[in-house]
Amino acid sequence: MQPATMWTENQSLLPYNTFGIDVRCARFAEYDSETRLRAILDALRRDHPGESVLCVGAGSNLLFTRDYPGTVLHSNITRWAADVRDDGTAYVIAGSGWVWDEFVDFCVRNGWYGLENLSYIPGTVGASAVQNIGAYGAEAEQFIERVAAIELATGETRVFTHDELRYAYRQSAFKQELRGRYAVTTVTFRLSTTFRPATGYGSLGREIAARGLEGKLTPQALRQLIIDIRRAKLPEPTELGNGGSFFVNPVISREAFALLQADYPAAPHYDVEGGVKVPAGWLIEQCGWKGRRLGPAGVYERQALVLVNHGGATGADIVALSDAVRDTVRAKFGIEIQPEVNFI
Repeated sequence: MQPATMWTENQSLLPYNTFGIDVRCARFAEYDSETRLRAILDALRRDHPGESVLCVGAGSNLLFTRDYPGTVLHSNITRWAADVRDDGTAYVIAGSGWVWDEFVDFCVRNGWYGLENLSYIPGTVGASAVQNIGAYGAEAEQFIERVAAIELATGETRVFTHDELRYAYRQSAFKQELRGRYAVTTVTFRLSTTFRPATGYGSLGREIAARGLEGKLTPQALRQLIIDIRRAKLPEPTELGNGGSFFVNPVISREAFALLQADYPAAPHYDVEGGVKVPAGWLIEQCGWKGRRLGPAGVYERQALVLVNHGGATGADIVALSDAVRDTVRAKFGIEIQPEVNFI
């Protein structure tokens, strides 16, 4: 197979990032199987040794700040398999290129439950295992059993167990010591044929009560509720470029929170291991950023946790806004908020 059939050169990445940043890469290659991916990696090692490689899904957690000088790889692996045990456990293997919300919908329709709270999160199955996506009291790592990936440098397959990936809040080994070393190919999820709704997250429980769904919640109803909530709070990337939640909610010490609460008695918070989690969106809103703009970049008018591209913004514009927001929060509260979005 010749390199010309392996990739395209000088490819626009506009369709592959939800911020709508118009940058390009030196080479772009897609694969729908491990065999195809290995062939691409072999050709790259032969013809472009030492060149950087970046794996992208839907690009919903990326901010391109410049053209990418290497090769961008995009997974189109969408195969699946399921092993449903007599005890009601369903092990579902999903290809990394599957659109995440389509996969969640597929599981609910087949009677494999657990992922309902993660409905409508942008991205792909592969990205869910890298980012440890989460929402409304649930995280992907609660359901991930193992992850198969191919090492970019060698083309060798490795299967990681859940424990090996050292999952934490919006973190995994793929974002730490394994960063940039592997392309995820499949993810195995441990789900259940019994619906056990997770409704303990504050705002979710209140919305269930407001809709009169207490005691009669179905998987389909919970999924639709999550979708409705997210649509009301977050802009569609096709209408307003964004990367979803831009910042990670900071966890501060209990002593630091006591000082914060003295000035803001109604400050929202969640007790977690190691301290108190404070919503970054609330901190940003208290600093007066909600709905404000810096040039073509802005803070979303309905949700201060989301930075948006109002049209024509560059990656540098979004970074400048991010820095300004972080500086203001640091100055007002003495709290450091970190981007969840990866800068490329």
